[in-house]
Parts: sequence; structure tokens; C-alpha cells
Amino acid sequence: MSISSAPRFVPFTNFEQFHSALRTQLAQDIDLLFAYANLPSPLVDACRYVMTGQGKGVRPLLVASSFASIATSVHPTDLLADDATLAATTDSLETLLDDDSRYDMCRRAALAVELLHTYSLVHDDLPCMDDDDLRRGQPTAHIVFEESTALLAGDVLQTLAFEVLTADLPSFAPFDASIANQLLAVFAPRARRMVSGQMLDLNAEASTDISQEDLEAIHRDKTGALIEAAMLMGGICAGATAPQRIALQECAQHIGLAFQVQDDILDVTTTTDDLGKPAGSDEKLDKSTYVKLMGVDAAKSYAQSLFDDGRAAIVRELSSRELNDSADNQALIALIEWLWARKK
Repeated sequence: MSISSAPRFVPFTNFEQFHSALRTQLAQDIDLLFAYANLPSPLVDACRYVMTGQGKGVRPLLVASSFASIATSVHPTDLLADDATLAATTDSLETLLDDDSRYDMCRRAALAVELLHTYSLVHDDLPCMDDDDLRRGQPTAHIVFEESTALLAGDVLQTLAFEVLTADLPSFAPFDASIANQLLAVFAPRARRMVSGQMLDLNAEASTDISQEDLEAIHRDKTGALIEAAMLMGGICAGATAPQRIALQECAQHIGLAFQVQDDILDVTTTTDDLGKPAGSDEKLDKSTYVKLMGVDAAKSYAQSLFDDGRAAIVRELSSRELNDSADNQALIALIEWLWARKK
């Protein structure tokens, strides 16, 4: 019996159901984490406020989708043994999805990337940064709470993002030290890259002649690094092989860049009500964007090519493997298609 009481985000049947199950699991786990952390008010109130908004949950979805897709893949050479080996391999795959330790490490990873991402949004919105008063369709943290509280909320969410990987959390299986070490090795440098990318982005605001190459260098870190971390962490929790990790990283690099190009497009083509944050803020801050650099139509074509390349990278890896009779391997592909179709 699983230690977890909420619906699992595997197995995958369709994207809407998968997304709903993830949000249910994530909401429960956020509650558990804040109960464990025992933060004082109003810090805990600010943390709950920003972590329970109407975000898309893209990064935890990437963790869960990578976990579901990789968990059900089997290399053909694994199937060339005798019947007993084949049966054992099949049993191990079925067991993986019911393995409390691996599944709960995936829960921890999904929490970690959402905590880190949300911290970055809270700090981005502060008056000293983008000075935005709307995020995810609601007033930003420094508008609802004191600016100092919002700052500290971001700080503590960042620290919790790392603590959650090894914390003694109620209703979680004990953490797996080997998996935790691998997760930290992937997560920490990409968290650092995200912050470096934010600094490069601020530096670029003063530049009038930034190139596409420069812009991509910024966003491979600012946006892409955490997307890389999410996909790799999901794969690690599922026991991804070296070729699978390479495919996940290649896919993530394309998707991370595509996601930012798409954000730049939506900033000028979508209303504030639909976007959930101030539309046109990039132009207001005179930011360097793909739309500013190449125009809306060319930016859309570029985003499409990046999504196509990202999808192709993971399809090549999955199609090179014998798959269980399950739709789980489609979870990541379905997520990529959902991301391409998003309007906010």
C-alpha cells in the first residue's frame, strides 16, 4: 500500500486527468511541507499565498511527465534474455510505479522545482526588480504583504526547495540517499544558473544592440535551466539510463528556449486578464525580447521549430525502446503539445 493518500499522477491516461492528479498531489504536499516547516506568521501566510495561486504548474508537470514516460521504457537489449529474465524485468517495471521510495522522491522533486520557481517569481515582482503588481491573476506578494515579508518568503521558499529532497516529511517514504544525491547534483547548478540568467537579463536592459545569440544565452539559464532540472529530476527518480538522460536534457534545452520565446509572444498578443500578469510589461521595461528582435511572426515560427526539435529528441529515445503496454510513455509528449498550445 502506498504511503501517499492523494491520487497519484501516474498512470497517464489523458493529459487533463494527469494534470488534475498532479495538482491534487502537489497541493497536499505543499500543505504537508508548510506544516513541517512551522514558519511564523506572516511568513507562512505569504508562502501559502504564492504557492497556492493559479499557476500552470509547468515545472512539476515536467518532473511527473518525465517520471511517467521513463518509468515505462525498456531497452530492447534488456529483452533478449531468457523468459525468466524477461518476466523479472516486466515485474520490476510494474513495481516501479508502486515503489513508495521512487514515487515519493518524484513528489519531492516536483515540490522542489515549484518552490524554486515560485521564489524566483516573488523576487522578480519586487519593486527593485520588475515592480509588478499582478501575478497568476492575483496581486503580487509585496502588494498583499509587506515588501520585507515578500522578500523573506522568496528566501525561505528557496531554502525549502533543497530541504524538501531529504526532509523527514509525514506521509512520505524515507528519502533515498542515492537518488537524493543525484537530484541535488542536477538541481543545485541549475538553480545557480537561473539566478545568473536573471542578472544577465537585467544587464541586457541597458543594451541597445543585443543579438539573438546573446538573448539565447540569457534564457538558456534564466528560463531553461530549471526546465532542464525538472525533466532530468523526473527521469532520475524513474531510474533513467544515460541515453535517456541525454535525450531528456536535449529535449529540455529546446523546450526551455521555446517556452521563453512563447512568453515574449504572449506578452504582446494576450490581454492582462488572460495572461494573469500585466501584459506589455516587457515593452514597459524596455526588455530585450525575441519579438523585439525578430517580430511576432518570425518569433512564432522559431518557437514552433524549437518545440518540434524538443519533441523529436524524446520521441527518438522512446521509439528506440520496447515499451510496456501502457500510455505512460506518452505523458511527456502530451505535455510538450499542451505547452505549444498554451495561451497564458
